[in-house]
Amino acid sequence: MKHKNIFPITRFAPSPTGYLHLGHVAAALFARQKATSEGHFLLRLEDIDLQRCRPEFCSAIEEDLQWLGFTWKKPVWKQSERISEYRQTLDTLSARGLTYRCFCSRSDIAREIADSAHAPHQSPDGGHVYPGTCRHLSSREITQKLAEGRPWVTRLNMAAALSDITSPLTWREDDLTIVPCLPESFGDIVLARRDIAASYHLCVTHDDAKQGVTCVTRGDDLRAATAVHRLLQTVMSWPEPTYAFHPLLRDEHGRRLAKRDGAQSIRQMRACGLSSSDILLQAKEAMDKAVGPS
Repeated sequence: MKHKNIFPITRFAPSPTGYLHLGHVAAALFARQKATSEGHFLLRLEDIDLQRCRPEFCSAIEEDLQWLGFTWKKPVWKQSERISEYRQTLDTLSARGLTYRCFCSRSDIAREIADSAHAPHQSPDGGHVYPGTCRHLSSREITQKLAEGRPWVTRLNMAAALSDITSPLTWREDDLTIVPCLPESFGDIVLARRDIAASYHLCVTHDDAKQGVTCVTRGDDLRAATAVHRLLQTVMSWPEPTYAFHPLLRDEHGRRLAKRDGAQSIRQMRACGLSSSDILLQAKEAMDKAVGPS
């Protein structure tokens, strides 16, 4: 199902686990550019991880973007306020037999993979492909493990989900390139945890659909994950957006700019005397350099 809206709608959706840095600004500029003057640019805060995300960072993100001259269609969506909707989607998938509870720890999975003769064991995003140990647990076994207080996650039954699809999966890039999807290479992905109501994959596809996003902009590091998102969109009969990818900004050592690695924040740059125009120009020039010659 394609979007009927002819005007582009894009979104910038940071996680409020720290202050914005130059890489965020470049990503926001990229998304705003794709919206064009006729569409809408949205701000969404992906704060589903309540242990790492903090309210003060939510406020700071909005303040920094406003200082930089960004405007967006209100209201700002926060994932922490939409948990009931994600649960409804999970319930829908579960009612169709497309999910199951998994009680395996990371060490359990590593041991199972080490003992298996089958390959490959690594997904496109570098993680382990879950070997399906809990896929066929009986109701009695599940009840017993829950009674024991065993930690659990909800996984997508990838084979069952793919069996519901009758035509090849693809995604469309905004330059009209058609890219084939292979979500099965990710295995049975996690859709929810006991302590986190829904995974990134579920939240982002749900919110993009409900907000009417017509062009999803994201970093190249999430290109492969788009296959999983197209699967969820198809299974849930959500509209299909186009996709536009941008390179990640990197420091002088070639490392991607990241909060955890101490990337200088916009607030620090502002405190050093840089104007909003200075920072926007730096972000644009850094993105142009990362993209390279056309």
